[in-house]
Amino acid sequence: MRNKIFSIFSPALLMAFIMSCSFAFGQNSTSKKMENNKTNRHVAWSLHANIYEVNIRQYTPAGTFKAFQQHLGRLQKMGVNILWLMPINPIGKKNRKGSLGSYYAVQNYEAVNPNFGTLDDLKSLVKEAHAKGMHVILDWVANHTSWDNVWVKEHPDWYKKDKNGNFVSPYDWTDVISLNYNNKDLRKAMINAMIYWVKDVNVDGFRCDVAGMVPVDFWNEARTALDNVKPVFMLAEDEDSVALVKYAFDMNYAWKMLHLMNDIAKGEKKASDIWTYLKWNDETFSPDVYRMYFTSNHDENSWNGTALERLGDAFKVFTVFDYTIPGMPLTYSGQEAGNNKRLRFFEKDTINWDKLPYAPFYTKLNQLKKTNPVLENGKEGGKLIPLSKGVDDNIFAFYREKQGKQLVVILNLSNQPHDFIVHNAHIKGKYHNIFDNRDIDIHNSRTFKLPAWGYVVLEK
Repeated sequence: MRNKIFSIFSPALLMAFIMSCSFAFGQNSTSKKMENNKTNRHVAWSLHANIYEVNIRQYTPAGTFKAFQQHLGRLQKMGVNILWLMPINPIGKKNRKGSLGSYYAVQNYEAVNPNFGTLDDLKSLVKEAHAKGMHVILDWVANHTSWDNVWVKEHPDWYKKDKNGNFVSPYDWTDVISLNYNNKDLRKAMINAMIYWVKDVNVDGFRCDVAGMVPVDFWNEARTALDNVKPVFMLAEDEDSVALVKYAFDMNYAWKMLHLMNDIAKGEKKASDIWTYLKWNDETFSPDVYRMYFTSNHDENSWNGTALERLGDAFKVFTVFDYTIPGMPLTYSGQEAGNNKRLRFFEKDTINWDKLPYAPFYTKLNQLKKTNPVLENGKEGGKLIPLSKGVDDNIFAFYREKQGKQLVVILNLSNQPHDFIVHNAHIKGKYHNIFDNRDIDIHNSRTFKLPAWGYVVLEK
């Protein structure tokens, strides 16, 4: 959505609310399907995948599907796997913010924004992406609609009302009104709208806006219905609800890690604090859950600053971190171009593609993610084993291994140069440094001299 959500509930109360919603609305209808999908539930093409968020409005001067389609060849060469298209639906005009409005104020769930092009244009984009080996997921806004959504007049009972019978806006999002998931007909209509895009346009899944604000059992029902059309990939904009990623969603957000990265870059936290985060992460989520790591996305860019603005010289080392720890890395539109402006959210604000200074950097990381089984997503990836835990506030170092493959990662998360000595019998042998393209031998010990915010990634 436009801002990150900080729940007013405690985690315990929030979980109790979620579980009560799940119990109230026919959980049994999907229980058998859920039982059959506890293992190997992710689509095979997601195991080595990275994800790339596409802001159609700001991507090109034209801001259309056709104009973005011209970039598919470049993104294919960069190694992009999943294209997440920000909402492609028509935007409401009533109570609109700015001249163009928020992408997340949906006026019609089964139509495309005419500013972006036609339905056939979108189908052509999806078809070519598939032909180039990429998959496409749509941003889906199930919690609320614009004030002039086509459902408002026909089905006012599908919306939440206050004690005076007036529509309700969530938080300060005055351009939208909240839907009422106590209504079974709304649920059916919402699922049918999602099925339409999978069945008729052949999209491969959805990124679901503020997913934690919609009952879990609705998402479970939707996932079952979508998978009956074809297996899909589902991303939840949420980090608080474990229930969401038990069945309905493959992946959620790692916001806590983003905040920790920002704090480390400012000198307010240290590399050693990451081990505390990873302990929480491992105790909270199953190894089969994909966690999405990122230095930027549309909300962070527009409201909190670009990755370069927030992280400065630490941008690249934290990107390496995102690609090499267990999870799926996200790239936002323009990061490969070094975009360092906050893209306006409600107005036109085109990304400058004159130069692509970071494209080779992302290409190398995407290739590593694709070819090394250690970096597979979910439980299929190699376990992260510390080399620096408890002994270094500046260096975050670890190795991962699987099927005879091994990856050693050493990151200097400070603004001063530091040496790091590797003492570990398990990482002896010959390695290839993927960034300087040199081979090295590691025997009983090896000293690495890292510049400020430096990084070393070694493949055995």
